[in-house]
Amino acid sequence: MAEKNQQQSFASGNGYSRKDEESATLHSEDELKRQKRIKLVMYIGAFIVFQIIVMTVFGLTVMKVKTPKVRLGGINVLNLNSVPATPSFDTTFTTQIRVKNTNWGPYKFDAGIATFMYQGMAMGQVSIPKSKAGMRSTKKIDVTVSLNSNGLPSSNLGSDLNGGLLTLSSQAKLTGKVELMFIMKKKKSANMDCTIAFDLSSKTVQTLQCK
Repeated sequence: MAEKNQQQSFASGNGYSRKDEESATLHSEDELKRQKRIKLVMYIGAFIVFQIIVMTVFGLTVMKVKTPKVRLGGINVLNLNSVPATPSFDTTFTTQIRVKNTNWGPYKFDAGIATFMYQGMAMGQVSIPKSKAGMRSTKKIDVTVSLNSNGLPSSNLGSDLNGGLLTLSSQAKLTGKVELMFIMKKKKSANMDCTIAFDLSSKTVQTLQCK
């Protein structure tokens, strides 16, 4: 009889033990699932933050449209003659009109004109053909410029020629559109304002400044 009671007690004890083990196993599985859900939420949150950062950087860099720049390149003087007594001068030189596009898309611009002046008075012009500056590149257009002082007032010209330094300016304006991602087009006008100083004695360019 005592042996039977011991067997029942042992069986009962094993029953409780199995229930405790099953409960612990279920609790462990629930804990694992909870941790997995937490990790999943953290991953999703990190991905969303990453996407926001990427889109912000993309919008501030790639999608930001900057105004292209137009500048004169190096000048090669072919001839330069001056007569202070008259006073008069004539010159022919080659140069480049450079359209610099720093955007992540091409800049397509219409035909334009570059005007060369002495003290604000036009002396000559060169045509800028319709063209395109590629993505983050510079379009270089070779031109030959011929200028003379015919029609210019001689009041200041004589003193400039006697001083051995002839200063001219050049201006141009190009209108066009910057294309981004083949879907967005933004109108942009590029302006050129350059100053050229010729050394009459050496018949070379002393300075070339553009802004």
